[in-house]
Formats: sequence, C-alpha cells, structure tokens
Amino acid sequence: MKIHTGGSMSNLIEIQSQIQKLQKQANEIKAKEFNNTVQDVLAKMQVFGITVKDLQNAKPAKGAKVIRGKKPVSAAKTEKASKRAGVAVAAKYRGPNGETWSGRGLTPKWLSSLIAQGQPKESFAINAQ
Repeated sequence: MKIHTGGSMSNLIEIQSQIQKLQKQANEIKAKEFNNTVQDVLAKMQVFGITVKDLQNAKPAKGAKVIRGKKPVSAAKTEKASKRAGVAVAAKYRGPNGETWSGRGLTPKWLSSLIAQGQPKESFAINAQ
C-alpha cells in the first residue's frame, strides 16, 4: 500500500477504498468467530453456573469497555450476585459422550440434537440412569 503525501484526490479515493475492503474483511472474520465465541461463553456459563442475571449485575473489569449503559447496581444486589457467582450446580443430565448439563440456562447443543432426533430429555437425567 503506497501512501503519498502529495494530497492528490486519487490517493484519497484509493485509501478510502482500501479502508472499505479492510472493514469488510474485518466484518467477515468477526462473523465467522461470533458463533464459536457465543458457544464458548455459554459453555463457561454452564460450567460455572453463571446466569444472564449474574452478567447483568456484574461490574465490568477495570479498563473494560461498557457496550450498553445500565443503571448502577446497588451494593446489596452486587453482594448477593457475587455470593452466587461461581457456585457449581450439580449436573442433572448426562450425554452419551459424558457431557453434562445442570438443567439451567440454554439447552446445550448435544442435548438439543438428541431431542430433535426424537429422544426424550428425561432419558438423559442422571438420577434415571
């Protein structure tokens, strides 16, 4: 990429075109990574028993960018959420490959696909085995 400081209009147009191409590439990469990232976050939420409410009540890490502004959470609510955060919940369902699910949050893909194949969710209940 050549950048001339001559101030020519064609150079400006060329640079703007390159910016658009790079932005498109960045958006494509982000789209490819999005689903994997969501699945990774969901898996971690399940392992640690984190709920959406816990996320809503959590304070962003120092230096983290807040995407959507929320009202400040009272100290009592924050304390209550922090006591719950990270508490492991016993698994209620076990998959054929040893996968587990507490029954909280979104149904994991492994269980959703088995249910879609006509198998009852209850057949994977740990206490039924």
